[in-house]
Amino acid sequence: MRILLMAVDQVIILPIISDLDGSGVFRYIFLSAVSVAFGYVVVWGQTRSLYRAHRLLKEKDAALSEVARHREELEYFNKNITDSLLYAKKIQEALIPSEEFFRRHFSDSFIFFQPRDIVSGDFYYVCEKNNRTYVVVADCTGHGVPGALMSMIGLRMIDAIIEKDNPSPVVVLDNLNAEIEAAFHREDGFSQSIKDGMDIAICMIDKHARQVEFAGSFLPLYFVRDGKLNEIRGDKIIIGRRIDGQSFTNHNTSLEEGDIFYMLSDGYSDQFGGLDNKKFMNRRLRYLLLTIHRYSHSDQRDILSENISAWMGTNRQIDDMLVIGFRP
Repeated sequence: MRILLMAVDQVIILPIISDLDGSGVFRYIFLSAVSVAFGYVVVWGQTRSLYRAHRLLKEKDAALSEVARHREELEYFNKNITDSLLYAKKIQEALIPSEEFFRRHFSDSFIFFQPRDIVSGDFYYVCEKNNRTYVVVADCTGHGVPGALMSMIGLRMIDAIIEKDNPSPVVVLDNLNAEIEAAFHREDGFSQSIKDGMDIAICMIDKHARQVEFAGSFLPLYFVRDGKLNEIRGDKIIIGRRIDGQSFTNHNTSLEEGDIFYMLSDGYSDQFGGLDNKKFMNRRLRYLLLTIHRYSHSDQRDILSENISAWMGTNRQIDDMLVIGFRP
């Protein structure tokens, strides 16, 4: 085999070399060496590029695997958190009266309740004691889990206060304020205590005496009578953080045929939206309530829902929303 190859080499190369003089042979050998070296450099460079690309692909694969692992962990934790919140929602719904239960006290009524998160810092309460019906709407500090925890504490406190006696709304506020202060403002001092509290409106309706009593902390009571919207404002006193010397006001008004009452948190009026991306504001809400008060309770709820959805547009909901309307 080697003899044959050498013969072939002689046949191919020798005729070429035989035609060259000494300098030509040297030039031929030099150019051949340069060509081989250049080819080696090209192949070496391509090999290094392929190796580098392979290494980068391996690093990317490892990074993608790490990202996928972290994503799976986050999905797992997120599912656990969501499942916990959904269970907390069931607990909160069990404590807050259903709309059906509310209608046992006021057959012509609606509840527009739209939490920002799974659980809510807004809540409502209704009960009847000694022929007097109590309706409560409250907006706890924050929303989500902190607000929901505060709402459940507030619900239990309010229920216990009303069940223990037959108090006026202002007495309910006084007792509620004292209990929240006792629960959160420990010996560590006011500056170190939890700063949570709630805005609240309490309405007591005596259908036999045809009287309505109201007391509130920041939240108002609206009622439409003879085509006019009336407002009773709550005191600017923070439940759970009342300063010595401050006192809540008990308001009284008669109950007349055709009256419709509205109690609400500030989430609806504080929602951003519209052409100028501004808050809905109380004046728009008052006008809206006056406009829809003659409609059925289901239509009023639907209008409130559709209106705020259109107002929000692409904006996210910033707070829990609660509006209750009822005819005694």
